[in-house]
Parts: sequence; structure tokens; C-alpha cells
Amino acid sequence: QVQLVESGGGMVQAGDSLRLSCAASGRTFSSYAMGWFRQAPGKEREFVAGINWSGGSTYYIDSVKGRFTISRDNAKNTVYLQMNSLKPEDTAVYYCAADNVHTSVIRTTSGRYDYWGQGTPVTVSS
Repeated sequence: QVQLVESGGGMVQAGDSLRLSCAASGRTFSSYAMGWFRQAPGKEREFVAGINWSGGSTYYIDSVKGRFTISRDNAKNTVYLQMNSLKPEDTAVYYCAADNVHTSVIRTTSGRYDYWGQGTPVTVSS
């Protein structure tokens, strides 16, 4: 069992930065690949970025490449999403999720993830 708690969301202006954190409980955090998803009002939840169990492999959707960076600290049971050059279209509730896969694979389908946080809202004004 893994419990996830996100933090770091807020209201910012276009061009600003935010750093989201996702703290995990449980001793098996390092066994899980981690993903960040987001859901904008009226839209489906979408994959944003993922990182494998060791941190050696990452994956981003095209719209955030070069602006967002996912990282993890297994000693702290925490995964991060550094978001730079934010745009209004980044406005959404951001969720972290844990995928029980101990390989270099990073899955982008939400149904593959086993545990979810409650989400943290990010609002970017123009």
C-alpha cells in the first residue's frame, strides 16, 4: 500500500515557475515508477511526465518538454515536478501516481497506475 500526498500547487502568472512535490508513505516507494498527470476543467486526465523506479529513465509529453523536469529522491520517498515557463494551458489539477513496475518502463495510461494522490491545483494566468 502506498499513500501519496501532493503539495506545491498555486496561482502564478505566465512565465513563472512552480515545484510540485509528492510525498509517499510506505517502504516500497523505490519499487514504483511514478507519474504526474493533470486534469483541466472539462477535459480528461492526461499524462504529463514519468520516471522509473531508479530515476534513470524519464518521459514527457511534447507540450512540457524543455519546461518541466521530473525527479525523485528515494531516500525521502518523494517525487518532484519542476515546472518552468508556465503557460495558461498548464492550468489543471496535478496528480501524482505510483505504478508497480520495477523496470525502465514508464507507462502513460492512467489505468496502469495503482495509487493516486488527491491532487494539487495549478492556475496560470496570462
